[in-house]
Amino acid sequence: MKQEIIENILKNHETPIYVFDIDKLKQRIKFLRENLTKRLELCYAIKANTFIVKEINDDVDRFEVCSPGEYSICEESEITPEKIVISGVYKTPSVIEHMITTNPKIGRYTVESQEQLKLLDELSKKYNVKLNVLLRLTSGNQFGINEEDIEEAIAKKDSYTNLIFEGIQYFSGTQKRTNKRLQKEIDYLDEFLARLEEKYGFISKELEFGTGFPVHYFQGEEFDEVEFLKEFSNGIDNMKYSGKIVIELGRSIAASCGYYLTKVVDKKTNKCQNYAILDGGIHHLVYYGQTMAMKFPHLEIYPSRDNKSTQEWNLMGSLCTVNDIIIKQYPVSNLQVGDVFIFKNTGAYCMTEGISLFLSRELPEVALLKVGELKLVRKAYKTYSLNQANYYIN
Repeated sequence: MKQEIIENILKNHETPIYVFDIDKLKQRIKFLRENLTKRLELCYAIKANTFIVKEINDDVDRFEVCSPGEYSICEESEITPEKIVISGVYKTPSVIEHMITTNPKIGRYTVESQEQLKLLDELSKKYNVKLNVLLRLTSGNQFGINEEDIEEAIAKKDSYTNLIFEGIQYFSGTQKRTNKRLQKEIDYLDEFLARLEEKYGFISKELEFGTGFPVHYFQGEEFDEVEFLKEFSNGIDNMKYSGKIVIELGRSIAASCGYYLTKVVDKKTNKCQNYAILDGGIHHLVYYGQTMAMKFPHLEIYPSRDNKSTQEWNLMGSLCTVNDIIIKQYPVSNLQVGDVFIFKNTGAYCMTEGISLFLSRELPEVALLKVGELKLVRKAYKTYSLNQANYYIN
């Protein structure tokens, strides 16, 4: 991040604060499109970062929504309804009914159980609306349904008079670091789709595939992403399946656009260990794959320094728990109270996965950076009222 931007942030805002660089975000999406086969469309899983949804409405082909709250965010952000995929293991019946009656143009609904199939069938008939559905194939967890259940639904698809079976959805996890694993999934899906056509004459119009591309959060983990995407694209292009393929990405799209700024507010040496206390902590900052705070995330320190004659510091958060360790033994030259650590690649999940209500501390501000200009999109939010008893009169 440029020094003048850092100075502007610190002059006008308190730490901790999240900053999401929208220009960098759009460049990331452009990079993915340029390095993936043109056969693929992009779906953004908004659970990764809901603050950027409106900014990329014109940059991605779809949005995956997994809760009533996420749907409300899409409504408020004026997301094109046809681009929304309603997913999730629990689809609240009253909420789904509200969606169907108020916005019949929603693009897709996933089916993750027999109960969900029944619910969508009943509501589509009750309101005489056509619903596009994707049957979610399980990868062996609570998500989706078995191959046999999908085959049974397709065999009986004519009885679901108002449901349009568009195709299959599949997701098996995040941070897949090898194309070998992805190729196994591609081959598996290719075979399964061919079997559906052979046995039932069902030609899937589309496949929505959650690829779980990796994000390398820690120093020393860099890899050749261009080659990685090229190999993946070759696997896609060699599929026998000829329908539309949409890849669902969250972390891979959003992570690199995020910065989390937190200030050193105290420092001490206890029993030969140096401790820097930050005004942030693990309630705001979560890195997938961090192990006992031993890995060094990509970060910078302001004011910058030459890192000569460094001392090792344990960077601790502001929570009253020994678990609030961000990094152990991080080398810093001449660390001072008031220094600011800028953690990078915090654009996905960090702002929502932390234990943000613990100790009733404030939620940080959130700002978007566009063409060098900073726009506040969430003020700091006091959480104590959420953690106290409110005695309502019955």
